[in-house]
Amino acid sequence: MADKATHQPRIGLYPGTFDPVTNGHLDIIARAARLLDKLVVGVAVNTGKGPLFALEERVELVRAEIASIASRNGMVIEVLPFDSLLIDFARQVGASMIVRGLRAVSDFDYEFQMAGMNYRMAPDIETVFLMASERHQFIASRLVKEVANLGGDISSFVPPLTLERVLKRIRG
Repeated sequence: MADKATHQPRIGLYPGTFDPVTNGHLDIIARAARLLDKLVVGVAVNTGKGPLFALEERVELVRAEIASIASRNGMVIEVLPFDSLLIDFARQVGASMIVRGLRAVSDFDYEFQMAGMNYRMAPDIETVFLMASERHQFIASRLVKEVANLGGDISSFVPPLTLERVLKRIRG
């Protein structure tokens, strides 16, 4: 058995656009936090997706919405913006694991390709998939924005502060 004094902390990276952060994202963050010593939530710039919120606001929302998860688990969860190759960002934050959430078979295709590319570039960084909880499997930020834009109720899909901000942005 390894000596605890030499135990390397298990640092994981959960990347995404988080535009907006959903209850599905929070579920994956909470579950990943139980597996790691430290979790870094990487908020990607990803301007190609036409974000509803600016990068700084997405980082702020994720920080606010995960505060209770970090304190409940007694661990460090950092939220950092990034605009680089995922593998480079993972190395920068010292992550040995990339955490990805899977909702449906359609996610798997894309994630499988990404995991393969990342492994080829950095075989020392593992990709770990967590299945979305059944109550969150259908939630996607893109759909949340679409429902909100059409006047639908998104309160069961996003946490309270995010709900307030989405509604303010869409109505304002």
